Amino acid sequence: MTSHFPESSLTRAPMSPRTLFNTAMTVVAFICGLLALLPLLAVLSYVLIQGFSSLSPSVFTELPPAPLRQGGGFGNAILGTLLMVGIAALISIPFGVIAAIYLTEFSSVKIARWVRFATNVLSGVPSIIAGVFAYGIVVLTLVKLNLGSYSAIGGGFALAILMLPIIVRTTDEALQLVSQDLRQASVGLGATNFQTVTQVVLPAALPAIVTGSTLAIARAAGETAPLLFTALFSPFWPDGLFKPTASLAVLVYNFAISPFKNWQSLAWAASLILVLMVLITSIIARWATRQKA
Repeated sequence: MTSHFPESSLTRAPMSPRTLFNTAMTVVAFICGLLALLPLLAVLSYVLIQGFSSLSPSVFTELPPAPLRQGGGFGNAILGTLLMVGIAALISIPFGVIAAIYLTEFSSVKIARWVRFATNVLSGVPSIIAGVFAYGIVVLTLVKLNLGSYSAIGGGFALAILMLPIIVRTTDEALQLVSQDLRQASVGLGATNFQTVTQVVLPAALPAIVTGSTLAIARAAGETAPLLFTALFSPFWPDGLFKPTASLAVLVYNFAISPFKNWQSLAWAASLILVLMVLITSIIARWATRQKA
């Protein structure tokens, strides 16, 4: 069977205006993508170059040195960061997941709408405001009770405020993505609403919940302003939850603006460690998402 249309009419002319426009827009989009990646690549490359030149095994096991003294490290800041992020995770993850479960499975539409709006507002609050709030709630309370002042507890509480909206939003969205057919099938088999949530819905949404939690931890690990108001800094190893505690972010802030070369070198090494911590948490988040697929 022969076609009544000439072959040339079925193919687009190689130099037609539409083809030229499509090619030009493809090139523009590619260039814009490269320009968007350029700042990230520049920051990462600069931190890697400066950080690796200052990295040594002693930075993980020793305390910060005195000015102009070679050697030393920031093992106390690494341990303090892990301690305060751990406290924040223990506070924010259970509350955030339970709040998201209530919003998705048990609350009315009106209440859920207002709570989601409040969560979005909280996620946009500057981190320094969270630090001031935690200072008024935790630090001043500890002073009144003669339990101390700046502490790891205060730093963990401030970081938990920043992590909470991220966990609520990601968990809420993950639970909404679970098919209603699974819920109806579970109820049809005689399961209660509580059993359906705990044994059907939560396992299905668990990879996305882990992703949201790891992203929240990655954000909290790099915060500086809240810790300046709550945990401050300490040149010693952490020896209690109610005492000033060192952190990588505050160490970078203090040492980077100092006039001493050895402290500036440690600041670059600490910056590299922070980047690697964020990278590891991002890899965990990607792995959890891939497992879901």
